[in-house]
Amino acid sequence: MKCPLHPLWTAAGLLCLLLHCGEARVLTEAQAGPLYRVLGSSLSITCNVSGFVNVLTQQQFEFRVIKPERPTFDINIISTDEPDFGYAKYVRRVQNGEITLKHLSTNSVRFEIQTLEKSDEGEYECFVKNPESSYDGTYNAKTIVKVIDNSLSVSSSEATPLSYNEGDALTLACQASSNTIQHTHLSLAWFLHRDGVENAQPIISLDRDFTLSPGMGFEGRYQAGLIKLDKIGEATYRLKMAQLEVSDQGRLYCQAQEWIQDPDRSWYSITCSVLPLLAPDTSSLFVRITPQHTPLQEGQPLSLSCSIDTLDLEKRFFSVAWLQGGVELARMGPTGVLSVGPKYSDRAQQGELRAARTGDKDYHLILQPVRTEDQGDYFCRAWPQNRDQEGAFTPGAPQNSSLQFVSISATDSSLSVEMLSDVGVNEGSRLKLDCKVVGIKGQLSVTWLYKPTTPSTAPFASVIGLSQEGVTEIAEEFMSRKVRVTRPAIDSFTLELDEITPTDSGIYRCAVSEWKVSSKIKSQSQTTTVTVVPTSKIYLYLSVKVTVGGDVELICRVRGPRMPITVTWSFQRDAAIDTILTLYHDGKISWSGDQQGYQTKVQTSEKEIYHHLLINGASQREAGSYQCRVSVFLENRHKKLPPSNSLAVMVLNPESKLVLTSSPSLRANINTNVEIRCAVISEPSPSSRYAVTWQHQQRGEKKTIVSLDRDAITTFGDKGELSNRDRLSMRYTKGPSFELTIQQAQISDTGLYTCEVAEWLQDPRGEWYELSPVAHPSTERDLKYVSLPVCFFIVINLSIVTDDEGAELNVSTSQNFTIPCNIANQSSSESAFQVTWFWQKETGSTQHPIFIAYRNATLQDRLGKGEELRFSHPLPNQFSLTVLKPGPEDSGLYFCEVEEWLPSLSHEWMKFAVEKSGKLAVNVSSDGKHTLLSPNINRHFICVFCSLLVIFLLVLKICWRKGAGGKKDNSLWAEKHLGIILPL
Repeated sequence: MKCPLHPLWTAAGLLCLLLHCGEARVLTEAQAGPLYRVLGSSLSITCNVSGFVNVLTQQQFEFRVIKPERPTFDINIISTDEPDFGYAKYVRRVQNGEITLKHLSTNSVRFEIQTLEKSDEGEYECFVKNPESSYDGTYNAKTIVKVIDNSLSVSSSEATPLSYNEGDALTLACQASSNTIQHTHLSLAWFLHRDGVENAQPIISLDRDFTLSPGMGFEGRYQAGLIKLDKIGEATYRLKMAQLEVSDQGRLYCQAQEWIQDPDRSWYSITCSVLPLLAPDTSSLFVRITPQHTPLQEGQPLSLSCSIDTLDLEKRFFSVAWLQGGVELARMGPTGVLSVGPKYSDRAQQGELRAARTGDKDYHLILQPVRTEDQGDYFCRAWPQNRDQEGAFTPGAPQNSSLQFVSISATDSSLSVEMLSDVGVNEGSRLKLDCKVVGIKGQLSVTWLYKPTTPSTAPFASVIGLSQEGVTEIAEEFMSRKVRVTRPAIDSFTLELDEITPTDSGIYRCAVSEWKVSSKIKSQSQTTTVTVVPTSKIYLYLSVKVTVGGDVELICRVRGPRMPITVTWSFQRDAAIDTILTLYHDGKISWSGDQQGYQTKVQTSEKEIYHHLLINGASQREAGSYQCRVSVFLENRHKKLPPSNSLAVMVLNPESKLVLTSSPSLRANINTNVEIRCAVISEPSPSSRYAVTWQHQQRGEKKTIVSLDRDAITTFGDKGELSNRDRLSMRYTKGPSFELTIQQAQISDTGLYTCEVAEWLQDPRGEWYELSPVAHPSTERDLKYVSLPVCFFIVINLSIVTDDEGAELNVSTSQNFTIPCNIANQSSSESAFQVTWFWQKETGSTQHPIFIAYRNATLQDRLGKGEELRFSHPLPNQFSLTVLKPGPEDSGLYFCEVEEWLPSLSHEWMKFAVEKSGKLAVNVSSDGKHTLLSPNINRHFICVFCSLLVIFLLVLKICWRKGAGGKKDNSLWAEKHLGIILPL
C-alpha cells in the first residue's frame, strides 16, 4: 500500500509512517537540454524532487555550472539556504538580483539568470540536499545551456510619417529575418498603440505555425477581407487595411519573435524585435496631386488636380497652391479667391491659366496651351487657415504633395527611344543597359528610373540622370552604389550598375528629353525588364582522415558576387549541433563554446571567397561532422543561402609499435614462489602508459585472474577466491617489464598464462586514448599479448593407513567394531578430503559403498542403515566409521577410499589424487548374549528386551553428557541417536 500524502492526519497514515511503507526512491528532475538561449536574454530552469518520506519539509537546492573550457571543474552559483555558497564571480550577480533561485513549492525551485552573458554557456547542475538519514535515489539533475548570438533583424522601407483620411487604404511592409543556424520559427504581428491607451492592441498576427489570427476588435474587418497580412518572399510581411477608421489613429508596431523548440517539445521565444512606425494620423493634413498621365505636346491642355484630406474637412478652411519647380503658378485662398504668380500673370490674363474648387476637398487647375518650357515637376501645397471671432485667418503649417513630372514635347520633333525588352544578368555581376535614340535635332538629357516588378502599382523612382549640359545627378538611394551613366555615342546612353543583387530585379525606364535652347521640345521613354539570377553557391572541402595530433584544414568556398556575407561553422557529434564560430559581414568574430584548437582565415579571389577553419592538433573531441552556413546581409536583413554539404572528420589513433617477449616455459615445485615476466622490447614512447591483464588457461578455458589499468589500479578476476588473491601480486619495472608473482604455488596453478598489454597515450587536449590495435589471429581483443606455459612438478604425498591393516577382526553380535581411515601424508596444507567406506562379502565379489563423508561436511548413508552407523572425524587427517551391534550378515571385507581436492586459481577446486586403504576382514559370530533371532523366538520377549535396551541407552546418554560438561565429541552424529534395528 502507498502512504497517504499527509500520513499524520489519519490513523492509517500513522500506521504507514511507523512501518515505513511505500517509501519511494528520491528522483530529481530538471528541464532536458540542450537549451538554446540568445545573448542578453533571460534563462529559466525548473528543478523538482520527489520521493522524500517527509513531504511537508521544504527541501534545499543548489545550482552549479561546468564550463566547456574546464569540463572537470564545478563552479558554485547559488543556494536556497547558504548566502555565501556562490563563487566570487557570481556573488555580485546574485546580490544584484540578476541571478535568483526561488521556491515554487516545498519540492520545486526555479533558477533564473536575467541577462545571459556569453560566459554563461555550460552544463548546469541542480542538486538537492538530503535531510534524511539514508540515501536512496538520484539527488542531482543536469541541463546543458547554449548561448547564441541575436541575429534577428527587423526593418522597413516605408517612409514616415504617414497621413491618411478616414476610408483610405493603408499598406505597410516589414522585413524580418534571422541568421541562427539552429532550427527556429519566426512569428510576426502588427500592433496599434492608440493615443491615450496604455497597452498596444494586436491588429493581426502570423504565429510560428503560420496560423493567421486577427486581434480583438478587428475580427469583423478581418472576416470581411478589409484587413490582410501577406508574406512576400522570404522575409517581407505586408499589412493591408482597406478602409481606415478614425479609431485606427495612433502608432503602428511591427513585432517579430524568434522561437526554438526545446527537447521537451515545448516552444520558447529566444528573442523579440519591435519596429515602430508612424501610424495613420487622420487629424493631419494630407495633400495629393493627380496629373494627366499621357505625355503632352505643345498646344495641348495640362490638367492638375489637387485634393486635401483631414479630419472634419467640412468645418475647416484651407489655402491651396500649385507650384512648378518651386515657382508658384496660382493659389486659391480660404474664401475661394484665386491669385496668380507673377510668372504666369500674363498667361492668366490671356485665359491660358484658370483654377476652381470642385468639391469640399478637390481643387483643379488647367494650363492651356502648354509650351515646352512648361515641362517639369509639379506639386500642390495646402495650408490650414484658422479663423478667429473677427473673421481674420491665420495660416497653419503647410503640407506638400509628392512631385509629379509632366512631359511636354515639341510637335515638330521625331525623337524616339529603343531598348532591349528583357535582360537577364547573374547576381554579383554588372548590369549594363543601352538606350538607343533616333531622330535627334537638339540637345538631349536622360533620366534612368526603376521600380520593382511587384506590386505593379509601385511608382518609378529615379536612379541617375545626365543633363543636356553633361551634369550627372545620382538619386539619394543609389549614392552608396556603384552606378554611372555614360553617352558612348551621340545617339546612345548607357546605364551601368555594379554588384547587383536579386533585389535589383525589376523594370528600368530610359527617359530621354530633347531641348532647344532652354526649352524642352519632346520627351520619349522606353522600359525593359531586368531579371537577376542568384549564382551564389557554397562548397566544402577538407581532409577526411587525420591521425591524433595531426592538423585538419576545412575550406568553405563561396562562389558568387562580392557582397557582405556572414559565415558560420558548425559541428555535429551524436545528435547535438554546436556552433564553433561566426564571422560576421562587418568582420567581427563570435566564438561559441570551447575554441581551443581552432583557427580561421579568409582568402579572396575575383569570383570566389575561401573561408578556412584550421584544427591544430586534432583529438577525438574534434571527430564529427562539419558544415558551413552562409547568409547574405542586404538591405538590413539576412538572407540564408542553402548550407554546404556535410563532411565527416575521422580522427584515427596511430598504430601501436609495441613488441612483447617472455621467458621460456617455467617449471617449479609446489609451495614455492613463481615469477612470470612479460617485457616490452620495442622503443616505448616517453609519455606512454600501459594496462596489463594476466589470464590463466586450463583445460581449454581462459579466465582473467588479475589486471592493472593505466593508473596502476589492480583488479582481480570476478571468480577468483580470496585465498588465491592473497597469493597473487603484480609489479611494474623499467624497460618496461611486467611481473606476475604466485606465492606458495599449488598444482592447480599449472596452465597457460597470457600477458595482454594495451598502450595508452595523451592527445593534444590532455585526454588519454588507447592506440589502434595490431591484428593477431589468436585474440579477439585489441591488445598485444604473449602466452607463457607454466608447469609445476609436485610430489603426490597422499597415503592412507588403517589400524590392524590386513588383519582379521572377530567380534560378537554384542560388540561394536570401527573401520579407521587415517591420512599419513597429504600434498598440501590446503587440501580437502572426501572419504568413502566400502564393504564386500569376500574377495572378488562386488564392492558396495556404505557411507560417504564429503569434503563440505555432508554425510550420506548409501544402504539406509544410518541408525546402525556412527561417523567420527576427531582430527583433520583422521576419519572412522563404527558399526553398532553388528549381525552375522555384517561379516566381510571393509576398506576406505580418499579423494584429495586442492583450490585452483581459475577453477575454484579440482580433484588432485585418489588413494585406497588396505582391507579389514571382519567376522561377526553369535554368543549367548546376543544371537541372530529367528522367527520362532517369542515376539513378546523381543519387545520387552528392546524397550529395556532403549531405556538403558537413554540413561547412559544423559549421564555421559553431564560427565562431559555438555561438550560434544568430534564425531559427526546425526541429530538423532543411532538406534538398533533387529531383524524380526
